[in-house]
Amino acid sequence: MDMKQALYDLGVRDDTLTHEEKNSLDNEGYLPLHGILTKEQVKGMKERIEELIAQDKRPQHDEGVDGMDYLVNRDPIFEVCFTHPRVLATMSHVLDGEFKLLSLNARVPSPGFGQQRLHNDWNADTEPGTYYICNSIWPLVDFNEETGATRVVPGTHRNGNLPNKDCRVQHKHDWSCNPLESTTDEVKLMAPSGTVIVFNGHIWHSGTLNTSSVGRPAMTCAFVRRDQLADSDEAKQIGPGTYSRLDKASRHILNL
Repeated sequence: MDMKQALYDLGVRDDTLTHEEKNSLDNEGYLPLHGILTKEQVKGMKERIEELIAQDKRPQHDEGVDGMDYLVNRDPIFEVCFTHPRVLATMSHVLDGEFKLLSLNARVPSPGFGQQRLHNDWNADTEPGTYYICNSIWPLVDFNEETGATRVVPGTHRNGNLPNKDCRVQHKHDWSCNPLESTTDEVKLMAPSGTVIVFNGHIWHSGTLNTSSVGRPAMTCAFVRRDQLADSDEAKQIGPGTYSRLDKASRHILNL
């Protein structure tokens, strides 16, 4: 099976994304996909992640942030994250048709935590217009000012550079010496639960502070170009039970 056949079998067509949606990915570097998950799916995923974290004996991902990795192998409820045709169409568009799943995990910043420095997900300078990674956020609570919506700096995926780390001016943007501070160009990606926010992994982005009174559960599902990173950690975790329940097209997305 090749990628073209896998995408077709999973429901991706030439018109799965509109021209305007493709332009948003190209120019701004992100695209909200509304109504991807039902309320029942959101509730089920949130409860399952809470159960998995409660069973986990490892330390938190970061201070004040619980997390769970390798969700593909944890429960069939998460399979929609790497098989939904609208999501796959965005990945195919950004990554030029050939891609595979890199990771599927959950992060739950507690109240008073979750602020990150501006970064990109490739962590290396690249040739402008060359993209190796594309990511997606799956909010399981509403992303708003209180819970702390992810912030992005639109268009920065096109410059090929990492966020400024030493206070120099880069490409006419004078970034603060403190990348935790807000910038005048950033946009907060507020969205109701059930939305999927796809963003080019080279865009400058970060989590923001959760100032609400509850945790902020969300999943991230990242894909890379198929010629990169021969064996992802996610694929290495796939057990025989998970493998046997997946169809051929889904296995191809996982590079199995």
